[in-house]
Amino acid sequence: MLLEELRKSVLEANLELVRRGLVLYTFGNASGVDRKQGLVVIKPSGVDYDELRPEHMVVTDLNGKIVEGTLRPSSDLDTHTLLYREFADIGAVVHTHSEYATSFAQAGMAIPALGTTHADYFYGSVPVTEELTDKAIGGRYVHETGLAIVNRFKGIDPLAVPACLVAGHAPFVWGKTPHDAAHNAVVLEAVARMAYRTLTLQADCKGVSQALLDRHYFRKHGASATYGQSC
Repeated sequence: MLLEELRKSVLEANLELVRRGLVLYTFGNASGVDRKQGLVVIKPSGVDYDELRPEHMVVTDLNGKIVEGTLRPSSDLDTHTLLYREFADIGAVVHTHSEYATSFAQAGMAIPALGTTHADYFYGSVPVTEELTDKAIGGRYVHETGLAIVNRFKGIDPLAVPACLVAGHAPFVWGKTPHDAAHNAVVLEAVARMAYRTLTLQADCKGVSQALLDRHYFRKHGASATYGQSC
């Protein structure tokens, strides 16, 4: 079986989304990429999570052509593959319709950096895309969704802000591994829930200062990170 370990990692990322309450029924998907081979492993479309096995994962190239698998890949495949082509340092992509993050997406609102929990994972607001045009929706819709994300990230490091809200739709989240991407998706939903509640209490909340954002983000990321244990 091609890319057996990556298949297992992608399956586990998909199951983690269910365990953490980010997915209902067959909503959502996770994928991973093998950069050396230029191949993507992604969840099949519409298969119940309880039934998923590593052999059910679909392998495609970076343009979405099926290389191995008997099931149809996720309907969001073209968004995943476009993100892999454009964001060269990411290794996995997750898409959910988690409640609070999706609420921000449906409102067309970025998730502002209001506190240190957010700052630990996202170096600034989690952005929201422009609304897709009627032409984009009626054309290569899934591809256009990926383009909207890429266009929104001009000037933003995708590893520093590993998530984007698609206006009127839901979040796409990524990481260096399938585990990282699923982890980031769980944290995104948590900070979206906190942001919603904070803005409910204080609509004009100014959010975290640049100094506090820097302090918390860089204690976990980069060459000078101090969080956790050294190897």
